[in-house]
Amino acid sequence: MKRIYGLMFAVVLIMTMAVAPAVNAQDKDIVDTAIGAGSFKTLVTAVQAAGLVETLKGPGPFTVFAPTDEAFAKLPKGTLDDLLKPENKEKLVSILTYHVVPGKVMAADVVKLKKAKTVQGSEISIKVKGKKVMVDKANVVKTDVGASNGVIHVIDTVIMPPAKAKK
Repeated sequence: MKRIYGLMFAVVLIMTMAVAPAVNAQDKDIVDTAIGAGSFKTLVTAVQAAGLVETLKGPGPFTVFAPTDEAFAKLPKGTLDDLLKPENKEKLVSILTYHVVPGKVMAADVVKLKKAKTVQGSEISIKVKGKKVMVDKANVVKTDVGASNGVIHVIDTVIMPPAKAKK
């Protein structure tokens, strides 16, 4: 009888350990999830410079098309340094909020869309070709990274909002 109880305890312990990481991942908000991933250092720096940390830690829900550090490295030389300057905060906010869609839009729903309105106000285009999904000119390389206040879809290119027409 002791062996059966011991075996049952071991099974419950193993099941708890297997489920715990999935539960804990959902305890982190968008910002903390990005920090924990380790491949969004530049994005986190930009979010901090833009003053958007508290917003992205808020209740949401948000869908973030998150460019990796490698995506930011593809920008023309000097672009990122320029955007991080305090005098360019408005432009940085515009670019970053162009990567955010209100609501929690999982990959299964993204592929059904042709476009989505961003927090910035403009629409991003969504194209699906076979198993490949593109948001504007960025490839979606990983989907459905869960957070307590939304979801992250990883992209390989920083997408830029359309230029506003001058009045």
